[in-house]
Amino acid sequence: MKLSILLADDEKSVRDAIAAELSRAGYEVRTARDGEEAIASARENPPDMMILDVMMPGKNGLDVCRETRARHDDIPVLFLTALEGDENEIAALESGADCYIPKTASMEIILARVASAARRIAASPKSAEFDFGKWRVDPLCGRMKREGREEVLLSTREIEMARLFAAHPSEVFSKEELLKRFWGADFDGQESALGQAMSRLRAKLGDEAWRLDTVYGTGVRFIP
Repeated sequence: MKLSILLADDEKSVRDAIAAELSRAGYEVRTARDGEEAIASARENPPDMMILDVMMPGKNGLDVCRETRARHDDIPVLFLTALEGDENEIAALESGADCYIPKTASMEIILARVASAARRIAASPKSAEFDFGKWRVDPLCGRMKREGREEVLLSTREIEMARLFAAHPSEVFSKEELLKRFWGADFDGQESALGQAMSRLRAKLGDEAWRLDTVYGTGVRFIP
């Protein structure tokens, strides 16, 4: 599974050029034209890494970084910006960024910083395989494996949901808690989004779908 990167920059020429180089380097890249689009994209399908411009219309890169950190504190966030100076770099780092790269940097430097962040992702405990019922989840490959069955592809959010349930067997999680954890408290259409996500995860579990048990009026639990 390719590492996914969300790239947000309001300059199309810059956005297209960087995206093309990242794609050639083997990453899966999707782009956003402004901060609002980046936030919506990250909510719908959390990326493995984000690369943000600072100055964008509407919500700027600092806003995007802060909102991302509120929901996903483990996603590396790199700033690629024309703004230079210590005060701008400090502001970016204080917003939660992992790295601050000037746009004057060479493409080799940019790719090296991205590769460094990718290595941190690979070394993270969250990259380790774990059991989900009779299935074995491989977060790096984005797949569930089980003897005698075909491998099943999982999205980033599905992996994180599976990890949460597997780590807390029999614990009941309320709808509100799951929505806040995986979509953010202000996500529109949240009830249906959670229902659809749970339905997809149950479908992928196949005959193990019963393990994701709906506790009437309370929430969802994972039966080990």
